Amino acid sequence: MKKNFLVIGNPIDHSLSPKLHNYWIKKYKIDAIYEKRLLNNNEIENLIFNIREEKIHGINITVPFKKMIIPFLDELSEEAEISQSVNTIYKKDNKIIGDNTDIEGFKLSLEKTEQEIKNKKALILGAGGVVPSIIIALKKMQIEKIYISNRTELKTTELKKNFPEIEIIKWGQTLDFDIIINATSIGLKEEDEININYQQISKDKFFYDVIYNPPETNFLKKAKKYGGITKNGKMMFIYQAQKAFFIWHKVVPEVDNETINLLDV
Repeated sequence: MKKNFLVIGNPIDHSLSPKLHNYWIKKYKIDAIYEKRLLNNNEIENLIFNIREEKIHGINITVPFKKMIIPFLDELSEEAEISQSVNTIYKKDNKIIGDNTDIEGFKLSLEKTEQEIKNKKALILGAGGVVPSIIIALKKMQIEKIYISNRTELKTTELKKNFPEIEIIKWGQTLDFDIIINATSIGLKEEDEININYQQISKDKFFYDVIYNPPETNFLKKAKKYGGITKNGKMMFIYQAQKAFFIWHKVVPEVDNETINLLDV
């Protein structure tokens, strides 16, 4: 019986999850299909019911449902519990489990860049679903200090309850950081701009955008223009997908050049 897998989000057009997962499904001869679905808040309950009924066998979660979906689940993995963020769902022993593969995905992607993280200062732009995962990954890598800036301060205040060590700064404020991470959805549209003073940030700083499609957002273009080192979220996306694939299929798919090039858009 062909198994069904999904990625859900709103927006969802930009997601390359089906392209990657279906490539691996074919490569490892698994009888399954992976699709994407635009979802509204009122459809979550029915979606989880379909996992219980085994009409759907696994789901990836993207913006804005990573936290919103938690009340509908039976159990959380340790990573999902700590981060209060879920990006992978599956059924085990008649229970619907929420897991988080973003932490490992982000950590691995940073390690591969060979940028020094230990004892550095990071600014994270945004306070949405993926941000707790980024904070946890940076802490694992022994970052010295994490600053958070978001357009609305309410979300940052909520984050600080779980991570009291972070420091909140005003949106648009620029200090001298070593690493700046865009974890907002600003950049999915071509005209999107992030209002920070790139010239004020000294050269050779590291700019990381969680967005991988488009491959170069205006945030990264401007950073490069002023001498920044830039990286998009493609490798984070691949590594979190690799872990989700293993959870579902018990196969660790190879991340080779063909896999990486597959996602060039």
